[in-house]
Amino acid sequence: MTRSLLFYISFSILVLIFGSCVAIPKGHFVSDQKAPDYSSPVYWSALPHKIDSADAVPIAEWKNEQSASLVDVFFIHPTSYLGKKGQKKWNADIDDQKVNEDVDKLPIRYQATIFNGAGKIYAPRYRQAHIHSFFTKRKDDAKRALDLAYEDVKNAFEYYLKHFNADRPFIIAAHSQGSLHGMNLIRDMVDGTLLQQKLVVAYLPGWPVLKDQFQSIKPCASPEETGCFCSWRTVKKGYLPRRLHMPGKNILVTNPVTWKLDNVPSKKEEQLGGILRDFHTMRPDLVSVWVHEDLLWSTKPDFPGAILLTKKNYHIADYNLFYADVRKNAEDRVRAYLAKH
Repeated sequence: MTRSLLFYISFSILVLIFGSCVAIPKGHFVSDQKAPDYSSPVYWSALPHKIDSADAVPIAEWKNEQSASLVDVFFIHPTSYLGKKGQKKWNADIDDQKVNEDVDKLPIRYQATIFNGAGKIYAPRYRQAHIHSFFTKRKDDAKRALDLAYEDVKNAFEYYLKHFNADRPFIIAAHSQGSLHGMNLIRDMVDGTLLQQKLVVAYLPGWPVLKDQFQSIKPCASPEETGCFCSWRTVKKGYLPRRLHMPGKNILVTNPVTWKLDNVPSKKEEQLGGILRDFHTMRPDLVSVWVHEDLLWSTKPDFPGAILLTKKNYHIADYNLFYADVRKNAEDRVRAYLAKH
């Protein structure tokens, strides 16, 4: 498990920085790819009524509270379709066993589990767009790939609402490509609708989300505010990556330790804890972070294996550096929402 996580971290950082180096897709769009049937549990990486990777908890003091929760979590995983051997289609096949195993073992275990103390986790599989979609000059092909991926996510959310939700409040949580789809999902199906009243909070890290991205839903400005959204993109302090740095674009940056929007640095001792190489090792006081223009600047984490973060881009750890902080925050916002409703 540790070895595969290390590979995922190091490889993902490389493709984020050197996107043109991965295997380039060669067509193959909707016509030759099977769409997921969300009535089958096979096409959900996580469901609250089945045993799956989202049930795990890293430390004994915490419990998987899904069975008793009054709130749902719709989780949209990030890209795991990274251009490895045989991965040359623009979208991952929904029955690709290797892609699905990577999703289950990595983002579901290391990210989605953050939320099993706050709600019942529903995480759909979807025909995710190839990592090259974010770097290619073939913009039309990339758009088609991302549109297809979003079509699946939207269909999964519609199925969830019709067959699972039962008028319960919900959290939307996502990362990277997942946050792009989550942002569009909120725009199309939640913002300004009756569903907005059921939104506890949205977590959309790893994607540049504007402060005024939605017409009615506003950024969260305090730790227990509800009906709002949070987003951040983490890099090492002093780093202004060409691909990511977009000053003046009104991009939201939430501090995931203080849950404020100011540029006051959090103190290391304020941070509740991160999980990195070892899922069962919680590391408190890991980093100090602060908002710098459109990015979240972070001190370098001090942990075994930190050499993997030498590229200064901490994108892959947007959640994991703040695992305990996000977990507590989700639980706090759920309590605040239920107290008001």
